[in-house]
Amino acid sequence: MLTPSETPSQNPSRIPSRTPNQEEVLIQRRVADLERRLGDPGDADNPLGLDALLAADERGELLAGAEEALAGFRLNAEFVPTELGGRLDRVDTLGRVLRGVFRRDASLGLGYGATTFLAAIAIWAAGTPEQQRRVADLLLGGGRLAIAYHELAHGNDFVRNEFRATPTDDGFVMSGAKHVINNVERAEALVLFSRTEDTVGSRSHSVLLVDKSVVPADRYRYLPRYETVGVRGCQNAGVEFTDCPLPADALVGKPGDGVELALRSFQITRSVLPSMILGGGDTALRTAVSFALDRKLYHRSVLEIPHARATIVGAFTDLLISDCLALAATRAVHLVPEATSVYAAAVKYLLPKLLTETAYDLSIVLGANFYVRDGAYGAFQKHVRDLPMISLGHAGTAACQATIIPQLPRLARTSWFSGKPAPEGLFRVRDGLPPLDPERLVLVAGSDALVGSLEGAADAVAGAARSRAGQYADALTALATALEDELRSLQAECGDMSPKDRTVLASPKAYAIADRYTLLLAGAACLGVWRHQEPEDDAFLASPAWLAAALTRLVKRLGHPLPTLPDGWEDQLLDEVLNRYHEARSYDLYDTPIAG
Repeated sequence: MLTPSETPSQNPSRIPSRTPNQEEVLIQRRVADLERRLGDPGDADNPLGLDALLAADERGELLAGAEEALAGFRLNAEFVPTELGGRLDRVDTLGRVLRGVFRRDASLGLGYGATTFLAAIAIWAAGTPEQQRRVADLLLGGGRLAIAYHELAHGNDFVRNEFRATPTDDGFVMSGAKHVINNVERAEALVLFSRTEDTVGSRSHSVLLVDKSVVPADRYRYLPRYETVGVRGCQNAGVEFTDCPLPADALVGKPGDGVELALRSFQITRSVLPSMILGGGDTALRTAVSFALDRKLYHRSVLEIPHARATIVGAFTDLLISDCLALAATRAVHLVPEATSVYAAAVKYLLPKLLTETAYDLSIVLGANFYVRDGAYGAFQKHVRDLPMISLGHAGTAACQATIIPQLPRLARTSWFSGKPAPEGLFRVRDGLPPLDPERLVLVAGSDALVGSLEGAADAVAGAARSRAGQYADALTALATALEDELRSLQAECGDMSPKDRTVLASPKAYAIADRYTLLLAGAACLGVWRHQEPEDDAFLASPAWLAAALTRLVKRLGHPLPTLPDGWEDQLLDEVLNRYHEARSYDLYDTPIAG
């Protein structure tokens, strides 16, 4: 059976209630502790620093010392619910903590941590108490899980796979192969999506928890490692089962629940993984800033070149846009789980796209140094290679859009301009949240409070919020009006969508509608964060300059005319970029002190 941990379970009733401020202090301490253990990545004497991480990547390995540091931090506890002895109670906090790992090495973030979480969430969502206890003990004892939803030959269509688990009187007999599973050899247990019925449809597949310690060694074998351009340290290999017996208690949930369980699990994993990878975007920007400050061209620094300055400010703005949407999506899992189906797909679609474009823009600042694979600028090239691999994961761009498109006509009809207002907690960066409850998640979104918050946003900026908007009031009002007008236009287009456009056979126009919808979600998230940010808590987020820059970039993507921003907005954002660089603070909403 799974190896139990020495760590006892916690009884939630014995955990004293905490105020939001106390909870925030504890989170900040965890983040600081992780930063301390991993050290300054730019320090040449740090054995866990950039040089060592890049060398491990060239070898196609995870840095052993870094894994030891994460084990000492008990990173796996972040993936285990508090009632089972872990530290998982908030999805937004999970993304926030893992950013420190992804900021250094995406392979480490996936190979040590995120892959285990992707597998574990299925157990927390539908496992029996015994399965949950076994998995919690495994993880708290330093073990790993691996997950297999997709088969390489079938892309993101996870129903078409090569595993088959035939039911028997005392369990199942597993046969078939999957070729790309991260950590399949290193993990002590596997969560496998397998066909259990011959019938066609959503009830043909189930999820099985496979404990490798009880599986006959002669009934399975590992397939060769699959080499990748990005996340080279991840151990992507395959496994093939041949008439392998599995006990009845391997079944997670009920027979035929596989598709439903996968879709519910995706609502959490698709929300939080993009939040994690913002750490890589932080490193890309930080590396470009370092280069722009240090490199001289024509007797002046690269940073003095207007295009370089504009690119760096744009990249910082895109990171803020991304984090606003990530914040709303992760907090929605707790606050509006009836809407998470569409938000999770939207954030999984838009954030990697924004970060990829941002990295490309920054690569122009670095010039030929973009191709360097070691030294001070080697981290940039590594993150550019890693990002597309992380973005694919268990749901690529088309899969996320295909999740969004069928839901839009109903949301447009029932929620936009007529639904409940978005709760303030959706936008509060550091406020507390109710406990995570996967059972509240639904397969089809029943409301859309986030994009619905665009209703009246222009009036709010022109009215009560005008004093905070200051000289930006007219520009922000115009930008908010553009977003609201776009939503009305989108509502009409969604109402006219043909039945075919609401299926997997949707036209390019339907996919373009989904793209525009995600940009509106991002705009609504930015407006919400700004409107609900108290100046005494964070003067920068409460200021209008970053919001004006963010909405300008989004409205430009939507093809609307742009207002003129007040003079000095770019200098204000560049000052923030440089201050955070010199003071070693993160380029996200949390403005967190970091090591180096």
